[in-house]
Amino acid sequence: MRTKTTAPIYKAALYCRLSRDDGKFVMESSSIQTQKEMLTRYAQENGIVNTTFYVDDGYSGTNFDRPDFQRMIEDIEAGKINMVLTKDLSRLGRDYIQTGIYTEIYFPEHKVRYIALNDTVDTDNIQTMDFAPLKNIMNEFYAKDTSRKVKTALLTRRQSGKFLSTSAPYGYRKSSEDKYKLEIDERYAPTVRLIFKMAKDGKGISQIRNYLNGQHILRPSAVNSAGYDRFYDGEDDPKRYEWSNNSVRGILRNPTYAGHLYTGKRPKPSFKSKKRLSALPEDYIIIPNVHEAIVSPEDYELVQTMITSRRNNTGREGKLENIFAGLIKCEDCGYALTLATAHRTKKDYILDNYGYMCNQYKTFGKSKCTSHWIEARDLYDAVLADIQRHAAMALADDEEFIEKLLGQVEQSKVGKYRAVGKELRTSKARLSEIDKLFVTLYEEHISGKISDRNYEMMSRKYEKEQAELEQKIADMSEVVRAEDEATDNAEQFTRLIREYAGIEELDAALLNTLIDKITVGEAKEVDGEKVQEVKIYYKFIGFIAGQEV
Repeated sequence: MRTKTTAPIYKAALYCRLSRDDGKFVMESSSIQTQKEMLTRYAQENGIVNTTFYVDDGYSGTNFDRPDFQRMIEDIEAGKINMVLTKDLSRLGRDYIQTGIYTEIYFPEHKVRYIALNDTVDTDNIQTMDFAPLKNIMNEFYAKDTSRKVKTALLTRRQSGKFLSTSAPYGYRKSSEDKYKLEIDERYAPTVRLIFKMAKDGKGISQIRNYLNGQHILRPSAVNSAGYDRFYDGEDDPKRYEWSNNSVRGILRNPTYAGHLYTGKRPKPSFKSKKRLSALPEDYIIIPNVHEAIVSPEDYELVQTMITSRRNNTGREGKLENIFAGLIKCEDCGYALTLATAHRTKKDYILDNYGYMCNQYKTFGKSKCTSHWIEARDLYDAVLADIQRHAAMALADDEEFIEKLLGQVEQSKVGKYRAVGKELRTSKARLSEIDKLFVTLYEEHISGKISDRNYEMMSRKYEKEQAELEQKIADMSEVVRAEDEATDNAEQFTRLIREYAGIEELDAALLNTLIDKITVGEAKEVDGEKVQEVKIYYKFIGFIAGQEV
């Protein structure tokens, strides 16, 4: 007796998906409407009448956290769906591992037949599944390539000077003539300048925040109301004037205020991931000098240095503000010198109650280093005196001071440079002469005035001299370049330090403007007197001379 089989009754999910990136890079045939028409036609032609559309328009295929996809999965779990139709595998997803799990494990386990029309994939036909994994891999490759193209396109637009964010940063506004250009908004730019000035003066982020709150200044999110209105109860809400540390820090760390555009602040670890990481400002991709700066690039970089190197700079009453934070190092081990309280009877001036010691010694003891203890007063006075001395010299005669610097800075041998410069000019002239001799020699050889043998001999001779001259010129050019760089650095330092002639006190901004680092040696006894060497390495010029304290 023959058993009669009945065709299964399908309750089909017609799943359509189109991401924003797909909309940029694929043809109109992939539109949602086209997908709907294709899936409907297939269902009608195959007698599938119980159908439901599930549509994710504007969702990436690299993850499956899509509203209608998840609704479809819930309906499968509830037994409402036993067939899934898509235009092709890429509409289901572009993550080849997760897509494979659905097509090869999840759907079969839940007795769901899956068909991808254009890829001729049908889970009820095992032969059509052989190439499905390869197609999934190609779909993921496409997604990765599309992601790369989008990133490249956005970076290219930023590199051309286009500001692409929805709203302008605090202190700027979008130009009415070009929405991709920023212009300074003088209603709020003075606050930005104030924040940077206070940071340059050594004020901490909390101090700046407290000052802004005391001045009743609108916070950035209250100015840029788009998307933030839900946080405030009208125009009179006091929270509109409550700055946070993050608000202040965000302004101080933003390269936009120096006239730059940037990207890479919140990179994704993978094109598949929705998670955003936080990058350090030094790791941003910077597009320099795009729009008018609110603060100078030099001031911006100075503040970055001060923020990065800041240590124990609390500024609390009764505790010394560490203006040397990030600058002072141990001469022997290279570790920072840390601010420490002097264990003695308290003195009237707070500076006289502190000193600095090697942090490695403080942490690990004598097995690693020695204390390198220096009184805070002695360090302060030594640095102030050195700056005053060099500033006075630069102010009195800048040319003489530059010559002094060039004579002291390592590798700055002025006489040698001058001799090299003269020899370089001679060598270039000889090389030019050889080039002309080659032309003459070739012409005479072609005309038959010089034999092949003599031509070869003379050619080898000239070629050898030519190669030697080219190497010599390259070496001497590097020496001259170093001379020019040393001279330029000396001139820049001279202009810089002249501005500080007559200073009477030090602060963090001044120190970070003038100095790269300060090293402190261990105190020694010389002729019954305690001597300690302090080396100051200035910007542009490096170490000039030691200072005994």
